Amino acid sequence: MARKNKIVENWKLLPGVAPTQMDLRILEFQNRGKLCPTRNMIKTPQQITGIRRAGALNTAVLDEVAERIREGMTTEEINRIVHDFTIKHGGIPAPLDYEGFPKSCCTSINEVVCHGIPSEDVVLEEGDIINVDCTTILDGYYADASRMFVIGRTTEQKQRLVDVAWECLKVGERVCSEPYVFVGDLGNAIQKHAHANGFSVVRDLCGHGVGCAFHEEPEVEHYGHKGTGMLLVPGMTFTIEPMINTGTWRVFIDDEDPYGWEVISDDELPSAQWEHTYLMTENGVEILTH
Repeated sequence: MARKNKIVENWKLLPGVAPTQMDLRILEFQNRGKLCPTRNMIKTPQQITGIRRAGALNTAVLDEVAERIREGMTTEEINRIVHDFTIKHGGIPAPLDYEGFPKSCCTSINEVVCHGIPSEDVVLEEGDIINVDCTTILDGYYADASRMFVIGRTTEQKQRLVDVAWECLKVGERVCSEPYVFVGDLGNAIQKHAHANGFSVVRDLCGHGVGCAFHEEPEVEHYGHKGTGMLLVPGMTFTIEPMINTGTWRVFIDDEDPYGWEVISDDELPSAQWEHTYLMTENGVEILTH
C-alpha cells in the first residue's frame, strides 16, 4: 500500500483575516503534501527595497572587478578591490570573518569549485578561469552574486565549461519565469542541460534564500526531480548558483587547508559557476544582481 506524503503545515492563515488568492493557492499545494514556505520567508515591500539596493551595490562591486581583473594580478588584489569598493559605498563585505572565512570575497580558480581564499601567493595566469563571488550587506540587507572571468585566451574545453555554466543559470531562471514552481523543477532543468553537454552538477553545495541574512531557507539544489523541493512563491528571495564540473560532481576539501573552506573538484578538473540573487514576483523572477 502506498503511503501518503506527510503534510507539513508551514503555511498558516492569519487569524481573523480573510484568505487571499495567494493563501488559497499555497494551501492547495500544501494539502497535496508539497513543501511550502513559511510566512517569514516572504519579504515585505520595505525589505525588498533594501535587498534591491544591496543588489545594485553588489553588481557595482563585480563591475569594478570586471574592469580591473587581469593576468599577473594576485587574488589578494581582487580581494582588496572588493573590500575597498564595498566599504567606500557604505556596504559591508559579508564573507569577511563569516564562520572563520578570512577575506571579503571568494576567488576560485580552475579546479576550485567555490570558496577559494584570496592570497598574495596566487597569481592569475593566461588561460585561467576564475569565479569571483561577493555577498554585499547594505543597511542590513544582503545580496549575493558571482561571475566567471576568463584570463586571456583559454582552452576550448574551459571556455565551453564557462559558457555552459552560464546557460545552466539561465535555464534555471527560465523555469522561474512564473511563480508557484518547485526548487526541483529548476534543479531538474539545470541537471539535464549540464548532462546534455557532457558536464556534471555539484550536489554537495546549493543555492539558498538570502536577503535579511546571509543564508536563509530554502535550500536551492541544482539537480533533482520535478515537483520536489520547496514551492517558490511571490515575495521569496533566493540565489540560483549551479556549480558545473568538467568531470565528476564529487568534491573535497583538502585536509591541509588551514581554514577548511576551499572546495575542489574530486578529479581536480575545472569547474565553473555563475550566481544571481532573485526575487520571485507574480510575473516570475526579477534579477536583483547582474
